[in-house]
Amino acid sequence: MIDEAVVQELLDATEDDAALVLLEGTAQVVNRTALDSDAFHGAAVLLSRAELVDLLGTSSPAQEDVARVTASLRDTVGKLGA
Repeated sequence: MIDEAVVQELLDATEDDAALVLLEGTAQVVNRTALDSDAFHGAAVLLSRAELVDLLGTSSPAQEDVARVTASLRDTVGKLGA
C-alpha cells in the first residue's frame, strides 16, 4: 500500500506534475502524462508532488513529517476501502 519510501520518491521526483497514484492496491509515483496510457487506466491520483510540497511547506522535510503525511494518506485510503 502506501509507505514512507513511495512518499519520499514523490518528493524526490524532478517534475512537479509527478503524482502518487493507487492502482490495484499498489501505490506508485508516475508522471501525469503516463496516466493517459492503458497501463494506468483506473488509477486513482492521490497527490501531486506540488501538492505534497505545499502540504509539507518544503521539498526537504524532516523524516517525521514524511511519516505523518504517509500515515494520513494510508488512513484516508483505508477509509475509502481501497
